[in-house]
Amino acid sequence: MQDKVLTADEVVAELSDGMTIGIGGWGSRRKPMALVRAILRSPLRDLTLVSYGGPDVGLLCAAGKVRKLVHGFVSLDSIPLDPHFRAVRQRGELEVAEFDEGMVLAGLRAAASRLPFLPTRAGLGSDVMALNPDLRTVTSPYADGEELVAMPALRLDVALVHLNRADRHGNAQYLGPDPYLDDLMCAAATRSFVSCEQIVPTEQLLENSPPQTLLLNRTHTDGVVETPRGAHFTSCAPDYGRDEAFQRHYAASAGPDEWEAFRARFLDGDEQSYQEAVADFHARQAETV
Repeated sequence: MQDKVLTADEVVAELSDGMTIGIGGWGSRRKPMALVRAILRSPLRDLTLVSYGGPDVGLLCAAGKVRKLVHGFVSLDSIPLDPHFRAVRQRGELEVAEFDEGMVLAGLRAAASRLPFLPTRAGLGSDVMALNPDLRTVTSPYADGEELVAMPALRLDVALVHLNRADRHGNAQYLGPDPYLDDLMCAAATRSFVSCEQIVPTEQLLENSPPQTLLLNRTHTDGVVETPRGAHFTSCAPDYGRDEAFQRHYAASAGPDEWEAFRARFLDGDEQSYQEAVADFHARQAETV
């Protein structure tokens, strides 16, 4: 079997300006943040993101990497709205397609099934139809004659996801309470890359976990990156919870001067530098208590 182990920077080298990239996880939970940070270090621009958004969206918007966002929400969970996302929206710097969460799900399912659209009730009777005037409805051909939203396929050039464990061949496993929609993101994408907390031998994946925890099989992954604490500062249960103190510090950096200071302190170096800067942040926090 093919060895698919890459570095985060090697994954980003596979990406191009203008690509449509799906980012897995949910809000501020199990986001592939080490891969997002690698994008921040790169010259990539004009990206279209599809995400159940959290700080992945906020960081990439703040850095000017995003041309268009397709989303159901952008939340930090304990902070209702990502302030960096709010700032770029208020400045009118971002093209958006804002859908109901169920509509994003239908669009990903259509892409994964190689269909042009899927009918859904999600979005009917709301302002979503007015906010997205290109949306169309279809009428059921059966006796019910129900009118439904024809949610177009959300086809992705690349999917980026983060799971707890993987083997070197691209089989990947979640150990927390929720798989989110990472497998669907990968199925909707032309190419998929998974970062993980730990790469283990294939036979260890099921030593203490049931088969249904194997969310991704190697046919859906093109590269594997081992990056401990690679979802920080989002949660990656059961390995670690969300870093709420650091998330509050991130949220407070939405002003221009504050963002430049945050970026210089945490994001201008490589992943090891980031993790060291986070450790220093917490050490300084402890000194003030």
